[in-house]
Amino acid sequence: MLEQFLMVAGAHFLALLSPGPDFFLIVRTALLHGWQRASGISAGVAMANGLFIALAWAGLSAIAPGSAAFVLLQLGGGLYLGWLGWRLLHSSGTAIAMGADSSTAPRPSWWQGLRMGFISALLNPKNALFYASLFSLLTETDRSVQALYGVWMVCAVLGWDLLIAVSAGHRVVVERFARHLGWIERTTGVLLLLIAAGVAVQISIAG
Repeated sequence: MLEQFLMVAGAHFLALLSPGPDFFLIVRTALLHGWQRASGISAGVAMANGLFIALAWAGLSAIAPGSAAFVLLQLGGGLYLGWLGWRLLHSSGTAIAMGADSSTAPRPSWWQGLRMGFISALLNPKNALFYASLFSLLTETDRSVQALYGVWMVCAVLGWDLLIAVSAGHRVVVERFARHLGWIERTTGVLLLLIAAGVAVQISIAG
């Protein structure tokens, strides 16, 4: 059991190390508004991952690769990421000041961040594919043990994203990037548009 847990935890952690749209949203929000606001996005991302884990644990195949639901998920995710990327690409790049509310950029509430993080992770088809594939390898494992693995992965997602938020929102980091927010936002926008384009290519190939 310990070997299997290390395998599951290791594969999951390697997946966390791969930066995706959630990572860029957390970093940008932490730089611009502080880690407390970015923690809302982190919580939303963890909730969406928990939903995918619960579906995979329940053995539902509705979001299996190639299914209509999975294609719709890919399409919705691509459109959402493209919209976010377009907005960031045309951002005014408001400079960050170190005072509590000195930035003129709109401050999203914690709950708005929660919703944004949840939607971003929910519309990422890679999350559904990863958890469906992982749990398909655990069919011989006791259901209660699978559930414990799921709880661990949700906690790992939340802990890792909070670590990213706190690190990016640290005063030293913010001061270093304060003068380059416009470049950071536009780079993030380009990356999200590239991810959206990749999703579109995958859909066209599958079709």
